[in-house]
Amino acid sequence: MIAGKTMLQHVYERALQARYLSRTIIATDDDRIYDEACRFGAPVRRTRADHPSGTDRVAEVASAENCELVVNIQGDEPLIDPGAVDAAVLSMLDAPEIPMGTLKKRIEHDQEHSNPNVVKVVTDRKGNAVYFSRSPIPYTRDENELRSTPRYKHIGLYVYQKDFLLNYSSLPVGPLETAERLEQLRAIENGYAIRVVETEYESLGVDTPEDLERVATLFAAY
Repeated sequence: MIAGKTMLQHVYERALQARYLSRTIIATDDDRIYDEACRFGAPVRRTRADHPSGTDRVAEVASAENCELVVNIQGDEPLIDPGAVDAAVLSMLDAPEIPMGTLKKRIEHDQEHSNPNVVKVVTDRKGNAVYFSRSPIPYTRDENELRSTPRYKHIGLYVYQKDFLLNYSSLPVGPLETAERLEQLRAIENGYAIRVVETEYESLGVDTPEDLERVATLFAAY
């Protein structure tokens, strides 16, 4: 519970505010989540329990939907910015040849750059991902370069061309994905582009009791 609502309801209601989502569905194999979605009236689909990742779960639901793009919003992001969702979707509408899109935010604090729990991303001049890593990338040789070189962290929201999403789980897992434990590297290792859009949205996923306390404090300040 956060400010009188479950985290799930907060995420769902924020997703509804995105202008470019035509339909929002909660996908779960958990009876508690299913029942809670029914309680506040959200469309919900019960999925198989053996999916190895959230991407596979989303793909199961998307396979039955008449759509071109599919957005994967994590259920632990109660402060997700609807504008950030729209920005990621728009980047894909303008580039139908790009199979997958996501977000990045500029790193403001050095401790984030060195924290392995903060995933970093570097992109090329077209805005496509070169690499994602838990290590500090890009490496900088001196303090002057450190101040002048922009550094970005990955925001874990994904947009997929539906056909690509449905085939994603069949792509072979490579050594980079295995080493980094980052599923998005599967696309890069198999030669697919990932469009990365910069956002000011600060990701505040709830993974620990401390995260929940921090988010609850932010809601109380509104």
